[in-house]
Amino acid sequence: MEFKIGQKVVYPNYGVTKVEKIEPAHWDGEEQSCYHLRLLSNDAQIMVPLINQDLVGLRSLCDKKEIKELFGILEDGNIDTYKDWKGRYKQNLDKMRTGQLVEVAEVLKNLRLVSERKSLSFREKKMFERAKHFIVSEIAHVKAVSEEDSSVQVDSALEASLAKRRKQRAAAS
Repeated sequence: MEFKIGQKVVYPNYGVTKVEKIEPAHWDGEEQSCYHLRLLSNDAQIMVPLINQDLVGLRSLCDKKEIKELFGILEDGNIDTYKDWKGRYKQNLDKMRTGQLVEVAEVLKNLRLVSERKSLSFREKKMFERAKHFIVSEIAHVKAVSEEDSSVQVDSALEASLAKRRKQRAAAS
């Protein structure tokens, strides 16, 4: 898929960016056409060779239907987690690298559940913050709402998921 100048796209693990220009640049000793992206959260610039866009997972913003599905996932109460932090961290890191909204939502739910039981490690806290920012940012851009409103909606969905999980556990015991 080719993106256009001015289009908002998602760069996995970083969030929503805007294609500022598409120009040749010297990359690995060769001249290649590159997307010049601006990260909307902090104004950082990123260059991605067009031939690497699939490799890095560059994708279009999701649509409103996908946002609705995302909230269904965030609220469903189904949370998978490794018991040991090393396995959990690796699994979550792999999901974050995909840049897929569903995968990142699973990381967010997983880490939110773990944080209920015990404090997260420094690396897990950073991953939780990145996952939340990634999701909040995309929702805000797709729904044309503020990031604050989007964050409140995400927090509410996570709390609903934890409440469902508590209710399921209470019914099972």
